[in-house]
Amino acid sequence: MEDRFSEIKKDIQSIIDNMAIKNFSEASIKLIEVSDDLDDMMDASDDEIVLREISKYQVLLNHLQIKMSTKE
Repeated sequence: MEDRFSEIKKDIQSIIDNMAIKNFSEASIKLIEVSDDLDDMMDASDDEIVLREISKYQVLLNHLQIKMSTKE
């Protein structure tokens, strides 16, 4: 599970990097992919610690989505 979270972190950094260079279409695609991955992880887990970690990333993705929607 830890390697999935490190991959999620890299993907989120990629979203932020694409937003910084105003490549919102690529950032948006990656955001959807990461969001879907987190949903799948949430469906597959009943571990409270894992679910809490997933929810932190979901909150971050929501903030990034809001940021993108105001910039596009």
